[in-house]
Amino acid sequence: VLHWKQNDGKLKKGDLPLLDAGIEGNELYTADITRTLPVSGRFSKEQKEIYELVLSAQQTAMKAVKPGNDFMEPNRAAMKVLAHGLEKLGILPTSAEEALKDENQFYRRYSLHNVSHMLGLDVHDCAQARAETYKFGKLKAGIVLTIEPGLYFQTDDLTVPAKYRGIGIRIEDDVLVTDRGFKNLSANIPTKTADVERWIKSVWKKK
Repeated sequence: VLHWKQNDGKLKKGDLPLLDAGIEGNELYTADITRTLPVSGRFSKEQKEIYELVLSAQQTAMKAVKPGNDFMEPNRAAMKVLAHGLEKLGILPTSAEEALKDENQFYRRYSLHNVSHMLGLDVHDCAQARAETYKFGKLKAGIVLTIEPGLYFQTDDLTVPAKYRGIGIRIEDDVLVTDRGFKNLSANIPTKTADVERWIKSVWKKK
C-alpha cells in the first residue's frame, strides 16, 4: 500500500512505519519527504538489507541529477541498483540485465513507482504538463524534484523469500537542480541506518 490514509494500525515492536509527509510552507511552496523508521529503534538484519539497498539506489539517483540530463535519468540509475540488488537477494526470476530490458521490467513488481516528480506550488507540481517538458524533458537549474526509490514486498508474495515478506521501504528527499549538480534540501533529516536508529532511540529516551 503506497499511501495508507486511515492510520488506524497499532505500532508494534519490529514494525517499520513508512511516513510520507506532504508539507505546505507559509510561502505556499511544498515539500514531500518520506522516511521509514524502526519502531524498536533498531532495524532487523533483513530490514537493514532492504533499507540499505533502497538508500544506495537513492544515492545513485541523486548523482544523476544534473542540468541537461533527462528527467528520467535518476529513475534509470536507481532502477539499475534495485534490479542488481534484487538479483543478489535471489528474488528476480532472471538476471538484473534481463529484468531491466524495456520489454521485461520484472523489477517493477517490487518497486511500483518511478523515483521523481517535480515540486513547487503543488506536491506533484507539473503532473499535468506536456510529457516533452516534464517526464521526457531535461533537468534545468532551478527545478526542484523528489528522489524517492522504494521496495515493497507483500506478505503473501511467494516470489519473495519468507524473511523479506512484509517489508516496505521508501526514502524520499527533495532536491534542487543547481548549475553544476544538485542540493539536497532535506539532508538534515537522517537517512543512514545508524543515524536513523540513533534518532529513534533518542526519541524514546525523551519519553
